[in-house]
Amino acid sequence: MKKLLLAGKVILSAGLIIIFLNSCKNETKQEDPKEVAEDANEAKFDTIDSKEDDSEYLVDQAEINLAEIQIGKLAQTKGTNTEVKNFGKMLVDEHTKAASELSALAKTKNFSLPTSLTEEGQEEYNKLNEKSGVDFDKKFADMMVDGHEKAIDKLKKAAENAKDQDVKLWASNNIAGLTAHLEHAKLLKENLDKK
Repeated sequence: MKKLLLAGKVILSAGLIIIFLNSCKNETKQEDPKEVAEDANEAKFDTIDSKEDDSEYLVDQAEINLAEIQIGKLAQTKGTNTEVKNFGKMLVDEHTKAASELSALAKTKNFSLPTSLTEEGQEEYNKLNEKSGVDFDKKFADMMVDGHEKAIDKLKKAAENAKDQDVKLWASNNIAGLTAHLEHAKLLKENLDKK
């Protein structure tokens, strides 16, 4: 009888260890902030497609602002070229201001926005952070040209297709600023490519 009881305890202990190990192994990875915001907006506006679409425009811009701020900070610390450092500071200042305005607009529309760097933004940041010296400066300039071209395309779509007039107006008003960033980035890239 004691042997049977002891065997039962061993089996029960082994089973608990397996359950514990499986629960540790299945620990969930933190969800991407952009996905969290999109899911929240989808749940809120599931029956109103136009609001869900308009919220996507703002989520995209919030993602861009968060990435530009972090990359701008990185450029200020790792950049070797004065113009790269200055461009980084300008990014932090202007995208922080844009993020604040965007947040206020999203709040009035009851849209959820990501509040931290997204997985894609973190990947881009990491790629840049791996570089140093002139390679860092050139990679930064390339990213700024590419990133601002994509951001402008997204803003133009929002300005044309948003159903909400406030979202449409906000997008229209921000195209010029990003276009100025793009022109500055192209000039920076051109100067760095000469080195």
